[in-house]
Amino acid sequence: MLPPASQPLFDSSEGDEDDSPICVMSFNVADPSGAGGLSADQIAITASGGHALPVTTGILVRDTSTIFDLIELDADAVEEQARTVLEDMDVEVFKVGFAGSPEALAVIAEITADYEEIPVITQVTPLSWWERDKIEAYLDALTELILPQTSVLVGNYDLLWRWLLPEWSSDKRPGPRDIAAAAAQHGVPYVVITSANVQVESTETIAASPESLVATVSLDRYEANFVGAGDTFSATLATLLASGDELAEAVREASIYVNRSLLAAFQPGMGAAIPDRMFWAQVEGEDGDEELAQDEADVLGIPPTATRH
Repeated sequence: MLPPASQPLFDSSEGDEDDSPICVMSFNVADPSGAGGLSADQIAITASGGHALPVTTGILVRDTSTIFDLIELDADAVEEQARTVLEDMDVEVFKVGFAGSPEALAVIAEITADYEEIPVITQVTPLSWWERDKIEAYLDALTELILPQTSVLVGNYDLLWRWLLPEWSSDKRPGPRDIAAAAAQHGVPYVVITSANVQVESTETIAASPESLVATVSLDRYEANFVGAGDTFSATLATLLASGDELAEAVREASIYVNRSLLAAFQPGMGAAIPDRMFWAQVEGEDGDEELAQDEADVLGIPPTATRH
């Protein structure tokens, strides 16, 4: 059982005397566009003070506009990657992104069960580009195999609603606690819902359990089409939680980091914009940028540079 969200979810005390970054193992697909998948995970984990251990679960064929295909990897290849690293390094947290197939999910579930002391952050990603029968098989496997081992489930509001509450019949939209209660039926103690309340000028990220709202973060909404924000947020959140942050604090800091990444987003192709996850490494910008970061920090009560960089 996880501790209350007002306490650190994960015990990182063993690494207190070691200045080395914590190791975060990410199961996700390779994305040659650099927009999401392991590309986003690796940079976000590093920016949050961790060391990324990327396990490739498949290869997307995509550009910044469209996902055209998925090249699946054999589940044995996924397992061999992960177990080889786990026998060599101490991993503090698993981040499960898009696994590519039910077979890969089964292997990941076996691994996380063998290392049950390591928390699991699971991100559910949009799959509308995929065939319907593959989506259903994948989500069924995710529900049955991964959710019972998940410490925190992360996803977009509409996606979580349609997946976890498919028979919702009320005229009123489900609230965060309704979604959290549905996730709890599968063994998930906490959910973090992105785009929970999208308005003209702002959007909310909410952390919830069936009993309470743990955190609500409202930040500016930018009028652009982005790709890769979900991977960026979930990888950052996983790293911060494994570092010892309380859930509410981790959600706030991850939200600020993603918000700043979106503010600095760039458009290398003809499709969506990509978050600049390395905005902190740029040459000092104009005073306005620094003032914006400080304004956000004042609102949330935490410094914008609380992550590693």
